[in-house]
Amino acid sequence: MECVPEQPAANRRRAWLEWTPLVALTVLVAAGAVLRSTGRPGAAGLVWAGVTVATLLPATWSVLRSLWHRQFGVDVIAVLALGGALLVGEYLAGAVIALMLATGRTLEAYAQRRATRDLRALLTRAPRTARRRTPDGGIEVVDLARVQVGDRLVVGPGDVVGVDGRTEEAVTLDESVVTGESRLVQRQPGEDVASGVVNAGAGFGMLATTTAARSTYAGIVRLAEEATARKAPMVRLADRYAAAFVPFTLVLAGLAWLLSGEFVRAVAVLVVATPCPLLLATPIAIVSGLSRVARRGVLVRDGGSLELLGRARTLLVDKTGTLTAGRPRASETVVAPGGDSDEVLRLAASVEQLSGHVLAAALVRAARDRGLALTTPTEVTEEPGRGVTGRVGGRLVRVGQLDGELPDWAERARRRADLDGAATVWVSADGAPVGALLLEDPVRPDARRTVRRLREAGFTRLVMLTGDRPGTADQVARVVGVDDVVARCSPQQKVQRVRAESQRAVTVMVGDGVNDAPALAEAGVGVAMGATGATASADIADAVLTVDRLDRLADAVEIARHARRIAVQSATVGMGLAVLAMVAAAFGLLPPVAGAFLQEGIDVVVILNALRALGGGLRHQAVPGHTGELLDRYAAEHAGLRGVLTGLRGAADLVATRPDADQVVPTLRAVHRRLVDEVLPHETAEEQRLYPALAGPLGSAEATATMSRSHVEIHRLIDRIGGHLDQPGTHPAPDGDAAAGPGGRLHPDQVPDLLASLYGLDAVLRLHLTQEEEDYFSLRT
Repeated sequence: MECVPEQPAANRRRAWLEWTPLVALTVLVAAGAVLRSTGRPGAAGLVWAGVTVATLLPATWSVLRSLWHRQFGVDVIAVLALGGALLVGEYLAGAVIALMLATGRTLEAYAQRRATRDLRALLTRAPRTARRRTPDGGIEVVDLARVQVGDRLVVGPGDVVGVDGRTEEAVTLDESVVTGESRLVQRQPGEDVASGVVNAGAGFGMLATTTAARSTYAGIVRLAEEATARKAPMVRLADRYAAAFVPFTLVLAGLAWLLSGEFVRAVAVLVVATPCPLLLATPIAIVSGLSRVARRGVLVRDGGSLELLGRARTLLVDKTGTLTAGRPRASETVVAPGGDSDEVLRLAASVEQLSGHVLAAALVRAARDRGLALTTPTEVTEEPGRGVTGRVGGRLVRVGQLDGELPDWAERARRRADLDGAATVWVSADGAPVGALLLEDPVRPDARRTVRRLREAGFTRLVMLTGDRPGTADQVARVVGVDDVVARCSPQQKVQRVRAESQRAVTVMVGDGVNDAPALAEAGVGVAMGATGATASADIADAVLTVDRLDRLADAVEIARHARRIAVQSATVGMGLAVLAMVAAAFGLLPPVAGAFLQEGIDVVVILNALRALGGGLRHQAVPGHTGELLDRYAAEHAGLRGVLTGLRGAADLVATRPDADQVVPTLRAVHRRLVDEVLPHETAEEQRLYPALAGPLGSAEATATMSRSHVEIHRLIDRIGGHLDQPGTHPAPDGDAAAGPGGRLHPDQVPDLLASLYGLDAVLRLHLTQEEEDYFSLRT
């Protein structure tokens, strides 16, 4: 199916057509008023009668069509009121009702125009062609539908694999859109490759094992289509109230006519019962909510979706790219004995500058965050699935896999990476391994705070779905604080879980990949992380986060609940006042024209109340400008401090494994110098400037008390490490300095306490930085 995006001119034409009836009716009602004021009541009556008839005919057809489909709404009262006004000659009352109906329809059409529930982006992302090898050794581009089982295909760098197949060589794949697995996957020759995955390395050959119609990607598209087809149409908030209000109105009007014998009383009851509080105030409140969430970076496609978001109680969220950043980050550098972590990272990042690999960008970013000067490499070659090799400053550097048996330090690094759920990139120089870079998909700093806010906003159950391994999934689940976690979850299983949760409560699903699209379509409200480029999930979703910040979802939920609360309040108050007026009309105390204008007065009250949805409802408020600048400044310094942590952990490992080595004391002195020169000034500045500035936004200076206590502990441990280095025997030898020769030796009885201080400081600093990023830096809007 080929979808053509709607053009801006068509959008403008549709918007103009939506507003034309309201403008025309307003002009005609005003013209009638002018005629009446100039002494021509007959002409005025004809104009108003024309307005009434022009509104009655399409409204009657709409009501009959709804009744044919067994749908019963508030519009039936308006039709009866219009017809009754014509029968008793109350043309002005009919024109006023017509104007109110046109206003409500226009507002509702404006909200619905935002809805674009189709699979355009999902289908656009799907590859249309494939590169197929010809019998004479050439390559031809063919339509994907022409690919047959057994064809030999070529997948270029960055291409989306079009059909399921079996790779003919080692490849590096980004499978996150299909499996949810955040780490890049290495596939060896002969292994299966699913359609929809992205080639994250060099081009490779593969053997097609299915046709495009039977591929994994096509199955995901079918799941999304089926889920969308099953999704029931949204019911307007106004129509839910109609179930009780319409019968009550008809009974009261009938009794007024029956008991008094005056049909005009029944018409008066219908006129004041015209559900303008529902037709006007409700869409105004909802549209106000749509406007506010859009300003917060959340596009909600229609008022029905915003209303459901305000009633939701269960949240299901995909891990990769939603609770986590969705892109790798260099978390630690492990070096061979006597190595320099900064130098290892500099060599690796220098070589990776010319690589298009996803991990390459993470290494280059980490080096620049640490302020390392990169060298332009020469003689760069890239072997798919194996790594990148290049010459940096005369040294031959290789970044990628490590061949042969791992040395002891490398084996420890590999085990640590497995425990942390991190990917390992090995660095070799001149044929010898010199270090390993551990990369992780970090939890978003605002994830835990957002989860707390979502609970405060009314969610009673939070479930994390992921294609990741159980160990990695459990770690993330504990960090963010969800109620349940489902690991190794396929797209089909996600749909089944969303369907099961939806049977118990209104459900919201949040995701960012193609694999999430079916679940997003199945949920009551599907929310896509559109800022990460997941256009497929964004187009199938009911709401899209256009900024790469999860906390904006909490903003949207709070605004949705606020808007819905005001909509319900406006409708309830408006109908309550209307009921009082209906009773008065039933007793003959309120003629139709007076009732119409009284209803207008009620409308003004409820509309003014509905406009309150344009503000309020947010528990979280933006921090003042000066405080925001401080947050930005100290958040930026955290990247450098994490480099200090890498050196600290390396020094601790060196003391633990080789306490008698010559380089132990010099390494400790270098680490201690960075702690004193970089960490302590940062912590002191935060204590003196940032924390006092946060007292206002956080409500009290006590809110930062625990962080201040952490500063004290950090200072104590750094002083304790310095104290060990000041003890006799650890000073540099008289005939050499610490940089050139042995820097003294540690006493055996120093080692236990020094290790406790080093590892303790590493743990405290990591926890402290994470807490600040979650609790303080996520305040920045």
